[in-house]
Amino acid sequence: MLVEDPRKLANPIEDVIAQAGRVILGKERQIRLAMACILARGHLLIEDVPGVGKTTLSHALARLLGLDYQRIQFTSDLLPADVIGVSIFDRESSTFRFHPGPIFAQIILADEINRASPKAQSALLEAMEEHQVTAEGETRMLPEPFFVIATQNPLHQVGTFPLPESQLDRFLMRIQLGYPDAKAERELLRGEERRDIIAHLKPAMTRDQLMEIQRAVPAMQVSDALLDYVQALISHTRHSPRYTQGLSPRAGLAVLRAAQAWALMQGRRQVLPEDVQAILPSVVGHRLHGSSDAVKGGFDAAKDLVTSVAIP
Repeated sequence: MLVEDPRKLANPIEDVIAQAGRVILGKERQIRLAMACILARGHLLIEDVPGVGKTTLSHALARLLGLDYQRIQFTSDLLPADVIGVSIFDRESSTFRFHPGPIFAQIILADEINRASPKAQSALLEAMEEHQVTAEGETRMLPEPFFVIATQNPLHQVGTFPLPESQLDRFLMRIQLGYPDAKAERELLRGEERRDIIAHLKPAMTRDQLMEIQRAVPAMQVSDALLDYVQALISHTRHSPRYTQGLSPRAGLAVLRAAQAWALMQGRRQVLPEDVQAILPSVVGHRLHGSSDAVKGGFDAAKDLVTSVAIP
């Protein structure tokens, strides 16, 4: 597939970003990263303190993209069946009938995912990787597109369970919203209630438009020099003593797809090193861990990676 006019595809994306910016004030970059994650067909993890707009952002994106939306509140007593669904005996037909759980939606908000036990968290693993779930010996496909937005509270807060590496690796990106600046917070305090704004949002693109843009992302032009740069970044993490372990091949694919989505959003046909650098902290921050206090994990490790590897 040849992307004939990326600027045309970027127009509805800009409309989504602009309208989401009316709800989440002063966080355009984070909204752009979330959109890049969706366009790259990845899943998004938003980690931050309560009350900064994590749930609001996911709800706004679902409304603007015109997709079915389900919220799952993760708690310590949540069971996998509460997510996937359960078979209930039907007396009229004398058979068991499967009742789908909330996972059968196009956008899933896994709210406070690290407040649930690892057993409940594992209910998302197959869905996120293969877009299907297996229940009682039968495999059922999930709708397309399928996208998980999970929110996570900082691990130092009471009642949290750290996500295992296998779960974290299934999130293409992790972002943090942070506190708003003074200007945005003043507008927030004086402005309309966020729930009321979301209630009046109209879809800015159709499902078919979204899927067309998603199909265009892998067709963005990637030069050999750009692939050299991505491979150099990955190789550096595997051989440098500054990291406890290197990036996996899946992480490399995630970097490439996210960079392609970012380039398309800029209205360009070709991916540039600047696109890789723009998305790198969000894509590898939850996959890298520093081996010493000098190089911490997360976003700090990702920023250290950018400065350590020269562009070919």
